[in-house]
Amino acid sequence: MKFLIDNALSPEVADLLQAAGHDAAHVRTWNLHEAEDSVVVQAALADERVLVSADTDFGTLLTLGRQNLPSVILFRHGSPRRPDEQAGLLLANLPALVNDLRQGAIVVFRQNRIRVRKLTQGK
Repeated sequence: MKFLIDNALSPEVADLLQAAGHDAAHVRTWNLHEAEDSVVVQAALADERVLVSADTDFGTLLTLGRQNLPSVILFRHGSPRRPDEQAGLLLANLPALVNDLRQGAIVVFRQNRIRVRKLTQGK
């Protein structure tokens, strides 16, 4: 799976996902670390990447724009803060999330809970 890691998370998350065999890039490596959220969303969409962040603005952008892609993974309240724990949590749960992520979803990791909200096609 391909991931774009937002500036709200450490570049180490991208490194750990790469080490696990995934195509992962941090926004810094694409010179998007100071870009508007809408630009980051469009970059993820153009390269068919799942956006990984702790910033809820991405989910809001997708919902308001009635977009079903790119999918977004959010680390929220009570979720791990260390990059190795974030990558580990994502990797441990990825097999169960792959289909939803490919179809368009916002996946929220919280303390002891994962919520999946499917995105629908805009009309």
